Amino acid sequence: MHEPNVVGDWQEYDEHPGLRVRVHRLHAQEPPRGRDDTAEGLTYFTLRVTVENRGPRHFGVHLEDGQLDVRVGPDGESAFLDWRNSQFIEGYDVYPLRRATAVLFAAAPETALSRVDVQVQLRIDEEWTERRLWSGGLGLQDDTTGPCAPTVHEKLAHQISDFLRDQAEEGSA
Repeated sequence: MHEPNVVGDWQEYDEHPGLRVRVHRLHAQEPPRGRDDTAEGLTYFTLRVTVENRGPRHFGVHLEDGQLDVRVGPDGESAFLDWRNSQFIEGYDVYPLRRATAVLFAAAPETALSRVDVQVQLRIDEEWTERRLWSGGLGLQDDTTGPCAPTVHEKLAHQISDFLRDQAEEGSA
């Protein structure tokens, strides 16, 4: 295995010219279909795995459960993977200049989320690729409790402001 990539970096596959993959958008988020009972007391987070084809031919891509491993904390403990809420790439043909993205929901103790390692092994046209590793983390340990903590309304106002700013930036680009 190569040295770990930083979350957000693209990694190309030499054995499949033009094919590249990345793990990105690692952030805290509750799953859309509700929490799994097994994740009680854990903090949910999500990440995306995007496969992009810049080559001249299409590739059949498989990225399913068992091909992703998420470890957290300094000891590399396994995160709880919520397969019910996750979306995979199952037998999808990625044509030139196209992408396919898998969305994974996982949960772990909040104190371990400053270090998240994600290992990915794609299956391309019925061939297994080498495992690749991305490392990152979530900055959830800042103090958001106590007398100076923002209220629910202040948090919502901040989220709305961020959303509107992002929309304005996308519109001007």
